[in-house]
Amino acid sequence: MHNLLNFILKYNYWFLFVLLEIISFTLLFRFNQFQGSAFFTTANGVAGTVYKASSEVTSYFHLKDINDRLTDRNIRLEQQVVGLRKVLKAKGDSLQPIDSVSRVLFHTLSMIKANVIDNSINKRNNYLTLDRGKADGVKPEMGVIDGRGVVGIVYLTSAHYSVVLPILNSKTSISCKIREHDYYGFLRWDGKDPLHANLEDIPRYARCKKGDVVVTSGYSEVFPQGIFVGIVEKIFNSADGMSYQLRVRLSTDFSRLTTVRVISNSEMKEVRALKQQVAEGEDTNK
Repeated sequence: MHNLLNFILKYNYWFLFVLLEIISFTLLFRFNQFQGSAFFTTANGVAGTVYKASSEVTSYFHLKDINDRLTDRNIRLEQQVVGLRKVLKAKGDSLQPIDSVSRVLFHTLSMIKANVIDNSINKRNNYLTLDRGKADGVKPEMGVIDGRGVVGIVYLTSAHYSVVLPILNSKTSISCKIREHDYYGFLRWDGKDPLHANLEDIPRYARCKKGDVVVTSGYSEVFPQGIFVGIVEKIFNSADGMSYQLRVRLSTDFSRLTTVRVISNSEMKEVRALKQQVAEGEDTNK
């Protein structure tokens, strides 16, 4: 306290000067219309700039939440479209409301949100690491998607982490089809371009063309039907000439993956149990 008093006494004339300046500017801007208008215009401009910068910073930190909501919404809308297509193709059945279709689709499907903590795209066999594992409900052979489309398949899990085989891995094979015509094949990566993969084993009588949409077929236990995969860019013959091979531009940008969704399908347990019974029966007959 003593030091503070000494400081004030030592520089009292500076404090007096500042006080007089404040009083002078107050009188100037308060009782002179032109100066007052100029001051408030400048002050409002500075305040506006500060508020704008503050708003942009706040918006930036909210982008992740917005992106998560858009991803979930995009996935749900995509599945609603699949459900509506099924209803429209069903003969003799009355059309169901879109909300009813959505409830049926998502009764068995649930999404586990996960963040990508490690990723590679420049190897022949690339892997993703997610920050979710067994404790979060993630299991091997579950499908992984993001807001743009298919990402890959869960390969290994620990308590809190999991490793994913993405499309960009030579070991990955995903059952896909041409959306408009239902011709299906298997999507495989040739280890070259991270933006493209090949849809193989398309029959030669299939009607397909550049620009066709490729989606998951729903014939595997991993992905439901209709998840977006990419667009056909080129059609050419397979090596043996017995089928077509389609060059597909992938919808997912693997160089920018940050958040994904792991698909948990409660019906898959029943499907796998039936297949296990069939396999055991074949072994018994042998």
